[in-house]
Amino acid sequence: MSELLIADSVSKDFGNFRALNKVSIAVPKGSIFGLLGPNGAGKTTLIRIINQITIPDEGKVLLDGRNLQPEHIRDIGYLPEERGLYKSMKVGEQALYLAQLKGMSKSDAKKQLKIWFDKFEIGDWWNKKIQELSKGQAQKIQFIVTVLHRPKLLIFDEPFSGFDPINANLIKDEILRLREDGATVIFSTHRMESVEELCDHIALIHKSNKILDGNLIDIKRQYKSNTFEVGLQSNDSKRVIEEIKSKFEVLPATFKNVYDDIKLNVKIKPGTSSNDLLSFLSSRAEVHHFVEVIPSANDIFIQTVQNN
Repeated sequence: MSELLIADSVSKDFGNFRALNKVSIAVPKGSIFGLLGPNGAGKTTLIRIINQITIPDEGKVLLDGRNLQPEHIRDIGYLPEERGLYKSMKVGEQALYLAQLKGMSKSDAKKQLKIWFDKFEIGDWWNKKIQELSKGQAQKIQFIVTVLHRPKLLIFDEPFSGFDPINANLIKDEILRLREDGATVIFSTHRMESVEELCDHIALIHKSNKILDGNLIDIKRQYKSNTFEVGLQSNDSKRVIEEIKSKFEVLPATFKNVYDDIKLNVKIKPGTSSNDLLSFLSSRAEVHHFVEVIPSANDIFIQTVQNN
């Protein structure tokens, strides 16, 4: 089976409010799957169902081909947006306790914790209480206890919250390394630049409904508009711009370019290639900048939500 997790037509109601409406997703093994959507869309409800914190009213969830069972909780590592460490417990004592709840022996947990504490250079935190740590420091501990038992499925809800750029990059690298080691990751965030860097597949939930899903590269291809950023230099800029406008659709340009002589977004028609455009431009001016406009995850997010 190529999917580790499948949610099949999952619905969930809270009184008269429908939090999820027949939502289906399929998370490929060894992938990083972005679960996206505005606040209140239903993402957290779906995550809570996968973690068996609540149950669906309709539909089902399968992990590795089997309906979710209580024992599957040991196959899942969950980092919630609202962190849940005990502030008055010592770091080492708490990490050992949580590892054993996930089925690890005390000796194996100690061994793995030493590896992670050395990797993050936090060995001297063992006897500190959580309340003595900064928010970012506590986040590191929460991340470690989430991944320590080497689960098949990791669910990260806003994993970079509270981290400075250096530590956010450290966590990003560890998530990629975990994927390379065979873990499957569901990643929920509002940081679209992180989606660009990490995600292989995405699903977008809006107002309780799934409105988009698929391979991120394929989705970008679907949303591109055959538009190119063009930066030119010419002794007769006015004439060149008029000639371009006579043959192509010209749109407002906002990109940064060291040459500000002519800066345009040019859209080509079906049947016209990028080489046709480049040849036309080269025959009329000096081309300094020529880049196809590929929609970002943020562009796709905003456009899809607004259209729905």
